[in-house]
Amino acid sequence: MRVLVCVAVLASLVALAGCVFPQAPVMAGLVIDQKGPVAGFDNGAAATKVGRAEAQGIILVGFGDASIRAAANEANITKIHHVDCNTLNVLGIYAKFETIVYGE
Repeated sequence: MRVLVCVAVLASLVALAGCVFPQAPVMAGLVIDQKGPVAGFDNGAAATKVGRAEAQGIILVGFGDASIRAAANEANITKIHHVDCNTLNVLGIYAKFETIVYGE
């Protein structure tokens, strides 16, 4: 019984690891507040417009659409130059991920 409980706890931790540690260039245990690249450049498009989309999470509940498509639609971008992101995570209790799309 004890082994079964340990296996269940470990499986839960692995399953929730993506919620606690979002995509970030560098990992930190307490607070993550970073900016970083997501996708490369398309030299055929100019970076004249900026679109943003974000998703947030509080404890075990996540909501929002931080997809590249949502950020591009927000600014009517049809040709994407490059994509950046902002990541904020406080002790795994509150997390915010913002996708920033540049293009025309």
